[in-house]
Order: sequence, then C-alpha cells, then structure tokens
Amino acid sequence: MKPVCFLIRAGVAAIALASGGAGQASNGEKSAPSTPTTSAVKAALPAASEVPPIQYQERILKNGLRVLSLRDVTTPNVSVSMWYEVGSKHDPDKRSGFAHLFEHILSRKTVNMPYNMINRLTEDVGGVRNASTSFDRTNYYETVPAQYLETMLWTHAERMARPVIDKEVFETERNVVKEELRQRVLAPPYGRLYNFAMTENGFDVLPHRRPVIGNIADLDAATLEDARAFHEAYYGPDTATLIVSGNFDEARLQAFVDRYFAAIPKRAKPISLAINGSEPPMAPRRINATGPNLPLPLVGAIYKVPGASHPDREALEVMAAILGRGETSRLYRTLVRTGKASRIDADLDVTEEAGVLAPIVVLSDGQDIETVAGALDAELKTIATVEVSNAELGEARSQLLSDALEERETFSGRAFELGEALVLTGDPKAADKRLAAIAKVTKADVLRVAKRYLDPAARVEVRYTNGDGNPASWANPVPMPTFAIVPAAQGIANQLAAEGARQAPPGPGPAPVVAVPKIAETRLGNGVRVVAIKTGPVPLATMSVVIAGGASADPEGKAGTARFAANLATKGTATRTAEQIAAIMERLGGSIAGGAGPDGTTFSITVPTVNLAQAAEVLSDVIRNASYPPAEFDLERKRAVDQIQVTMKDPGPLANMAMLPMLYGAAPYGRQSGGTARSLNTLSRADLVAYRQRWWHPANSSVIVTGGVDPGTGTALVKKLFGDWQAVGATPEIPKVRAGQGKAMRTVVIDLPGAGQAAVIAAVRGVSRSDAEYPSLLLANAVLGVGSNGRLFTEVRSKRALSYGAYSVLPARADTAMLSASAQTKNETATDVAEIFLNEFKRLGKEPIDGDALDKRKAYIKGSYVRQMETGGGFNAIIAGLIQQGLDPSEAFALAGRLDAVKPEAANAAAARLVTPENAWLVIVGDSAKFIDKLRVLRPDVVVIPANKVDLESPTLGAAG
Repeated sequence: MKPVCFLIRAGVAAIALASGGAGQASNGEKSAPSTPTTSAVKAALPAASEVPPIQYQERILKNGLRVLSLRDVTTPNVSVSMWYEVGSKHDPDKRSGFAHLFEHILSRKTVNMPYNMINRLTEDVGGVRNASTSFDRTNYYETVPAQYLETMLWTHAERMARPVIDKEVFETERNVVKEELRQRVLAPPYGRLYNFAMTENGFDVLPHRRPVIGNIADLDAATLEDARAFHEAYYGPDTATLIVSGNFDEARLQAFVDRYFAAIPKRAKPISLAINGSEPPMAPRRINATGPNLPLPLVGAIYKVPGASHPDREALEVMAAILGRGETSRLYRTLVRTGKASRIDADLDVTEEAGVLAPIVVLSDGQDIETVAGALDAELKTIATVEVSNAELGEARSQLLSDALEERETFSGRAFELGEALVLTGDPKAADKRLAAIAKVTKADVLRVAKRYLDPAARVEVRYTNGDGNPASWANPVPMPTFAIVPAAQGIANQLAAEGARQAPPGPGPAPVVAVPKIAETRLGNGVRVVAIKTGPVPLATMSVVIAGGASADPEGKAGTARFAANLATKGTATRTAEQIAAIMERLGGSIAGGAGPDGTTFSITVPTVNLAQAAEVLSDVIRNASYPPAEFDLERKRAVDQIQVTMKDPGPLANMAMLPMLYGAAPYGRQSGGTARSLNTLSRADLVAYRQRWWHPANSSVIVTGGVDPGTGTALVKKLFGDWQAVGATPEIPKVRAGQGKAMRTVVIDLPGAGQAAVIAAVRGVSRSDAEYPSLLLANAVLGVGSNGRLFTEVRSKRALSYGAYSVLPARADTAMLSASAQTKNETATDVAEIFLNEFKRLGKEPIDGDALDKRKAYIKGSYVRQMETGGGFNAIIAGLIQQGLDPSEAFALAGRLDAVKPEAANAAAARLVTPENAWLVIVGDSAKFIDKLRVLRPDVVVIPANKVDLESPTLGAAG
C-alpha cells in the first residue's frame, strides 16, 4: 500500500497502527538462512520503461481552458475531472480552510441545477462523484457510464460559469465542513497532530502553514460575500484544466468542449495565482503537543524540503522510502522490530512551492519517549553519513515504480496522476519524467540529499502526548504572516432559475460495447479450486488464496486467532525469515498480506506480472510452511494490542466493534475478528500452529488469479505451486450457525469524555448473501443509505448539516448479516441523528418505494460493481467474497440480473420485515454528558458504560445484567 502524506489531506482520521503482520515461530526446524534466497536475488526489478507511459491529447482553448484527453476503449466508463489551480494556499487572510469550504459550495447548486442535482445526475445512472482540495489545487470529478459524457461536461460548465452561491448553500456547507473537521481532526486520537500541529510547524512564512481544512474559528468568521469574492477572483477557464479519460470518441469530445466551454469568458479581473516568497531555513526547536484520549505517545521531526519541480525531489522520495517504507525500512527494523514502536512513517509531501519531510514514530506501550527519540535520531544521522546499500536502493525504487504501475491500472488513475503532476509542476509530462528520474537515483544521490536536508540544526522536534489539546502546545513562535485579501465581488449573484426556465441537462449518447472478461475455473487433484480472469492489459497481477473458516472458526475465548495466524504467517517459514520475505516482495515491487474476516482467511499478493511467479512462490511457502517464530509472535501480539488501545479511543471504530456482540451475542459473528487485548494475551504460538494445521487445507482453499495475466498462465502457475500441497487430517467442517441470536439490551452509550465527536450506529439483523431475499434487501438498503442520494445522507447532511456523511451498509455474509446505519456528529446532536435513523428505518418499510427511484438505485449498485471489476485487485476481492459466502464465482455477473428482477413491493416487504425501530440496536460513543438526557427520552432503555470499562467479549459489553 502506498504511504499517505499528511499535507495533502483535508483531514486525517487517525494513525492506523498495523494490527498484524509479524510473527514467526519455530517448530524446531533449522534456522532460516541469513541471506535472501536465490530467486529473490535474481528478481526482475521494475523499470520506468515497464510502466506504461500516459498517452494523452492536449488542447488549450482561447479562454485559457486546458483540455487533456486519455482514451481507453477497454472500459465502459468515462471519467471527467476539472482541476482548478486554486488550493488552500490561496485562502484569504484569517480564512483558513476557505478553498476547501468553497469546494463544497461549488458542488451543490447552479442556475440550472437545484441543490444536489449533481449527485442525482451521477449516481442515478450508475456513476460516482466527489471533489477534493489540497494546498495547490481543487478538483471535481465524476466517473459514469461512457454514454453520459456530455451530461457531465454540461455540469462542469454550469459550475464554472453559473454557480449559485447563496445563503442556503453557504450555511449548509459550512456546517457540513465543521462536522468533517470534527470527524477527521478532533475525534481521532492523532487528528490534531497531523492536521494542526504538523502544518503549523512545517512552514513559517508561506500560506501552507494553515491547515487545508481550516479551523472552527476561521470557518465561523467566513461570510457569504467572501465566497462570492473567492469565486470571482480565482475560478474561471483560465485557471482550470479539464481531464477526460475513458471510452469516448475524440472528435465528439472536442465538439462537446467547444459547445459547453468555448464561450465561457476568462476571469474579468484576474488575480495572480503565484505564491511569492520562500521558506527561510528552519530554526531548531521542539514542540510538546498534546491531544485528548491519546493512547500512545508519538515522537518525530519536521524538516523543510524544496517544492515538486526541484531536481532533488526523486532522490528525497527514494530516501524517504528507505527510511520508512515497508518492513525492510531503516525505521521499521530499528524501532518496530525491537519492540520500541507500534508504527513508523517517513512522510514526504511536496507542494508546488515547498515541502516537508516528517519521520514519525508511534511508541509501543510502556516505552520511554526520549529513548525512542534517541533511536530515531540515530537512524537519521546514519542515513546522512553512510551510503545506503544496493539492496535498499533497489527495493525503494521498485516500490515507487510499482506504485505508479498500480495507479495506472485504471483510466481514472491515469487521469489523476496526470492532473496532480500538472498542478504541481505545470507540465503534464512530469508524471513520466518523475519515474525516469526515480530509476536513475543513485546511492550517492540519497546520501547527498540526506546530508543536505536532514540537518539536526534545522528541524522541529515533535513530541505528542495525552493532554487537553490546547493549540498553545504546538504554537509556532514565528508570528503568523498576513496573507492576501480577495477583493469584493463585483458581479451580480446568480440565482436558481425558475423550474420552467431551466436548461435541461443533455441526455445520454450511444453506449459503447465492451467485452466482459471470462472466468476460467478448474480444480486440482488435491481439491484446490483455481479461478483465473484476465481483467486488463496493464502488467500488474493479483493472486489470492481464500481458505474457508476465518474468524468464525476461532476457538471459544480466543477471538483473533484466525486473523493473527494469517497476519503472522508472513513473518517466517522453515526457510525464510520475516525480513527475507519482506525484502523479496519489496525487491519484486510487490506486496503480500494475510488476514481473516468472519467467513474466511485470505492471503494476497499484488506484483508486476513479470515477477508474479517469484512472488507466488513466496505466497505458497507462507501458506504451507508458516512457522510462527516465538520472537515474532511476541512482537506482533504487542503491536496488535497497541492497535486495540488506539481503536478504543476512536469513537467510530469503537462503536462498530461494540455493535457486534450486541447484535450476535456469543455466536461467532459476535466475536472481534481482530481479537481483544484480553483474548490476544491468552493466545500462544501453539494456538496459531493448531489453527493453521486444522484449517489451512487444500480442499478448503481456492486460488484466484486476476489482472494482466492470461488465465492459462495463471492456472499453470497455481498448479505448479499448489498442486502437490497435502494436509494431514480431514477437511474441517465449517460452522453451520455463525449469527446466533442478539441480546435483549438494545441501546448502549459508551462514554468517552473529551471526545471531539460522537459516533452513532443503528443496526438490525438482515439476511445472508445466499438468501433469496438478499437482492431485495440490498436495494432497500440502497434506498435507505447508500451514496449521496440515500435517504440518510439527504436527511442528516443535506437537510440538516448534522454530519459529514450518513450511510448504511449491508455486507455480504455466509450467515445473517448486519444492516447498519452510521454517522458521526457533534456530541450535542447525537440523539438527533439517532432519531433520524430510527425514523428512516420505520419509513423504509411503511412508505412505498417508487419504481423509478428503485431503478436508479439498481443502476448505482451495478455501476459500483462494474468499477470494482475494472482492477485486478477489485475483481479478485469480489470473487474471494463470493467463495467465502458459498456462492459460485459466476455470481459476479449474475447479480445485475437479480437486481433487475426485484420489484418495488419486494424491497418494501424486506424492509418492513427486518428494518424497523423495534428490531434496531443502537450504539453511541461520545461525551455522554452532552446528549444522555435527550437520549433517555428517545430510548428509555439506554445503558451507559464508561469507555474504560467496555468488555468487547461480553454480549452485554460489561454492563450488569
């Protein structure tokens, strides 16, 4: 998985500590070799030339609009995105977060589109839309069936030329953004650090010092007039790039561009987009920042680095990967593998003008913060004084090039890579140039940039510990500069046209015909099932092994066994150590992971196709020979327990975990797949060995190969590596009853004082994936809360601005699944959201579902499936899920027909039977003092449990009775 940098996000939910992955054990076998195996040494390294270049056409209109087009006839879809070179660095003085707020505003209403019509135009035809803001840009994007290209272009022209910026839109979206800030920044344990403290101290004089998402005070100070002025000053065709990718006719596209965009004038009084000035050298200092409900301390450092066009950028990327990317990285080996840290990162993020490198370490429980800081400093000193090894250099370059290969697997991924390169450098070819430069980085380059930029006399040392979260604890001593002020708007404000006077959006054009991939299936002599599908031409492949059982087969009182056994399997075999496995996969430019859910255990690799055979050999070795060395077992159990500590302080994840035992009682589905601190501490290495020997059986397993590999080649490889797999003992019997019965206790509040937001979940028992009623309930759930057109989103966000988002989900399960509605909101409105959920549950079964509305929900679900099947990993996950749920892989193509056959009456009937307030369980996690009295009126049966007293292994969550 690619690392996530903190600067480009409008908010960071939390640091997600790795919950597994490490742990070997020795069965008394010979010790593993100290050097990688021959196959690893001879691995083919991905080269920049092996990553397909991005092919595109470019045109610039007279009004300055740049148009980039990327044609791909293998997809039935098209992606349309508009990139404005306007980001949070252009926020007016004392208006931090304004570009992001305006992103929300521009997505809502125009002269010819009423509020949220854009959501209906995309989702109702099977598409999806969103928008995002970074320091350098704001983009608005949709992916829809290709026949709706013209419709999407029309919506972008509307938003560029005819937006309606009125009080309704402004107030609603400001409140939504404030809830987004609470959800992403104030509620998660590490949110304040990443969003506030790091940006505040990563810059001194540039406007990047302010957080992309802003702060509550600046958002409250903003006015409607500010929004109109911001649009006039910065938004126009001369600040925008239109990128279209997917299945379209080039001539037809350009005709549409002329029709809808050529007449839009440039900005009347253009303001320069240039950000003047540069960052001074960083003055050394330390910040001792605090945050509430922080489970584990964090240490780190912040270094200034140059902007995206600087020639040192690629060497810095390689250096950051060597420091903190993967299990062979310097910081992982020194800090995680020694038990000092639960997580490490070396975040490198660059903007057009400047950047930041931030190595960080989340401590393991009980570790001394200054000891860990000293170990971090020692590694930073070493990389700045001694050349890295050839192996480290090769692994880092392979990882970065493979990232690009993965990004370019889809037409929309290629468009995004092109767009980001353009706004960062002004050159759309920069994406390909960057890969060529990465391939040429040398050991000397890495040493040079480390010496230049990792200067201990020019950095901010970071300490983050539990406390009140007072901003004074991370204040930058350099006074905040005064930034640009946008002149007042001069034009006449647009108004929504009367219904009869509105221009209707253009309808669909001809739909392209695209071949559907064919599934090849066979069964080996030992019972292993093989499923192979070539999903695209990009030379990237995914292979997964699915083993029945999963967390539902965890022994009583030992929740987490299946997942821990899978996570730790990659940490050692009879012939390979954990570091050797990681080194081989990183050198191959691939990834390997194991995990377990309620219905099965899954292992997967993703790797360039040229290296599939070598990576698959490692996968086979891991599954057949996992040895669980004691040292790895102890280390990774400690890390998993640390992760649980983080989860128990985060309202959203904690609410989800608490719902399981309430809904399923002591049945297998009621257990925590990842275990609890208590259950993990009862596990032994022998438990994992016993689980593996019993459940990881060839007749219990399926191997799925997808991506840019021929089915025949994939099947032959599976036969070679798994055909002689033999297991001792009979095939284990999968538990027949996994869902059990729920508890009578229906309403629980988990009190988390100081929580920045409350998480609200209401849930009912649904049906299994194989149940004949599943398609009907799936569609009823889509009406209730799937996407931005679901009733929950409409009622909670669009009408009342109580949350950043409100949704419902019906996961596919082999036994009875849980249908749940969830949202996060400020503590004071938790009961309001809960009441809306329960009212909408009641409405779903009582109010007839309109046939046209149901058809639109069908289109949305089918469109989501099609998009997921366009990547090898996505298609692989669908097939893996179906197999775990006891269904044939062909069901991946059959679902669309089953949905089409559902009548509105059937969806209503399923909802009326299952989705009712009386059937619902309710969990709220938050600062209960701010909502409990109101909740007791709504649900008199409420039980309050302090967060530090919650027992996730108990159906009553530790409550008396």
